[in-house]
Amino acid sequence: QMQLADSGGGLVQAGGSLRLSCAASGRTISTWDMAWFRQAPGKEREFVAVHYGSSGTITYADSVKGRFTISRDNARNTVYLQMNSLKPEDTAVYYCAAGRVAALYYRSRDKYIYWGQGTQVTVSS
Repeated sequence: QMQLADSGGGLVQAGGSLRLSCAASGRTISTWDMAWFRQAPGKEREFVAVHYGSSGTITYADSVKGRFTISRDNARNTVYLQMNSLKPEDTAVYYCAAGRVAALYYRSRDKYIYWGQGTQVTVSS
């Protein structure tokens, strides 16, 4: 079992920055594919970014490319999401997730086994 604890959300003005953290326990994240998803009110949970454990490959959703950066610190067993140039449309609950995901399926929620509890990000205009 792996437990994931998301943190770092908050209220920020448009153009601002936040850094989310996802601390894992129970298992080491080094060989796991770690991702961030988000869910806005009334919408489905959507893919944001993934960092593959074995290859180190990183992929972003088009909506966040160039503004968000996913990273991991295997020694701390923690994954991060640095969010810059935030927009009101980035407002959502952000979740980290862990899985062993084939390259074609990184956007699929059901391919991820473990989930954090979520952290709220609110961007005011």
